[in-house]
Amino acid sequence: MVTEIELGDILVHVSQKDIKNVHLSVNPPGVRVRLSAPLHMNLDTIRAFVISKLEWIKRSQNKLRAQERETQREHIDRESYQVWGQRYLLQIIELEAAPRVAVKCGSLVLQVRPGTARAKRQAVVAQWYRNQIKDAVPALIQKWAPLMGVNVKKVFVQQMKTRWGTCNPTAGNIRFNSELAKKPPECLEYIVVHEMVHLLEPTHNQRFTALMDRFMPVWRNHRDELNRLPVRQEHWVY
Repeated sequence: MVTEIELGDILVHVSQKDIKNVHLSVNPPGVRVRLSAPLHMNLDTIRAFVISKLEWIKRSQNKLRAQERETQREHIDRESYQVWGQRYLLQIIELEAAPRVAVKCGSLVLQVRPGTARAKRQAVVAQWYRNQIKDAVPALIQKWAPLMGVNVKKVFVQQMKTRWGTCNPTAGNIRFNSELAKKPPECLEYIVVHEMVHLLEPTHNQRFTALMDRFMPVWRNHRDELNRLPVRQEHWVY
């Protein structure tokens, strides 16, 4: 059962599930409020709970609204790009050869054929970021899977507009946002562990938090670092 509760300018998306505890979240980057509640709770009780948390909700929303956004990239020479938390200036080289991207001597070198349109340059760079995640994730899963006792069936990578990662616990599949290749490596590892924990606990309840504390005691530091960094110019919602 899914419904909405409106309290002034705050809209809360309520999902009632077969769970034991209430979970309230304002997920970055964005300000949409989500609440998961047990099936037996009536809407009046849920509304009273949300009202008791209004101050926390407003503080969280203000913090997230202040998060910096990246400027729109034109994919031209001397633009600044982030790769694994480090800043590089784009250098475009035109050659009659297959497009490629490489990090060299403090530059992000984009090789394209002469006259390549901006949209194509953008697509080449986006694919390179996806490949960075595809190359990095398997080793992290191999590291954490035996420690957590889980089995990841498939991994997908794409440029996602609203989330850093998602998990399908039933299928055992995990999906990662290619934008993570712009962030420090520990941010990717945090998201890998976060999504793998969802194979043990699908919701963000107390058990989920306890598992995160057990496997990665400093996970909150990584989460806060990720949330402080600039994000793409998207209207992120959860």
